[in-house]
Amino acid sequence: MAPGLFVLLWSTGFIVARYGTKDAGPLTFLTIRTAIAAVILFVVSRIIREARVSRTQVPVQLAVGIGIHAMYLGGVFVAINHGLPSGISALIAALHPVVTTTLSRVLLNEKLSSRQAFGVVLGCAGVVAVVFEHGGAGGGVTSFAVYSMAVAVVGMSAGTLIQRKYAQGTPLLAGTSIQYFVTAVVLGICAVTSEGWQFTVTTRSVLSLAWAVGVLSIAAILIMLWLLHRQAAAQVSSLFFLTPALSTIEGAVLFGERLGVLAIAGLAVAVVGVRFATSQQK
Repeated sequence: MAPGLFVLLWSTGFIVARYGTKDAGPLTFLTIRTAIAAVILFVVSRIIREARVSRTQVPVQLAVGIGIHAMYLGGVFVAINHGLPSGISALIAALHPVVTTTLSRVLLNEKLSSRQAFGVVLGCAGVVAVVFEHGGAGGGVTSFAVYSMAVAVVGMSAGTLIQRKYAQGTPLLAGTSIQYFVTAVVLGICAVTSEGWQFTVTTRSVLSLAWAVGVLSIAAILIMLWLLHRQAAAQVSSLFFLTPALSTIEGAVLFGERLGVLAIAGLAVAVVGVRFATSQQK
């Protein structure tokens, strides 16, 4: 159940990004979100007496945090705040499994069967089909927004590979709290210098923050890191192919956005692709 639950929770991130940045600067919102998550996870890790992170593991968790959280979340939120349509942002973000799969074979020597490689191709095709129909005509895309998404893709791929190769055996809660701590520091500095620390307390901003912390920063991330301890980086990353498709469905339900034949077909293709990519068969 873990992969399906992760995809479902993670797909809500683009909706939270759009809601959350209406009353706050994107980096300010993320700084508050990751700082709260860091404190919660650290306290819980102490309550349950989880093993402490060793000195040799701390630099690894700092690097993972900068990649998976600071670069990825920062890039996505800034891009959406600068007008990048959700469909296009979802497409670019979901292409990181291609980068991760390629690098995992080169750097980690992880082997993909022909069935799994075919699954990656199918997943990518499904993403393109969904977003072509759902978000391809957004318009007003700036170069800065696209560069921000490029930073997000690189950060997520790098963080995933580092976590997979060097973070085996790291206490899950304590390690993730370190990741969020460094993210809050890095994004906090950027928020003060580039945004002047913008956050207006409204019902929308508070509820968005609560969902972002509880569901995305704690539940979804812990599931992803748990999966990385047990599966190859390419297999876990392939789950992200489903995000644009589910975001499309959520948009149709919440905002009345049209869900056409091509989007439905793309969703089906992406599901099959992820099934193949995460398969243990040859």
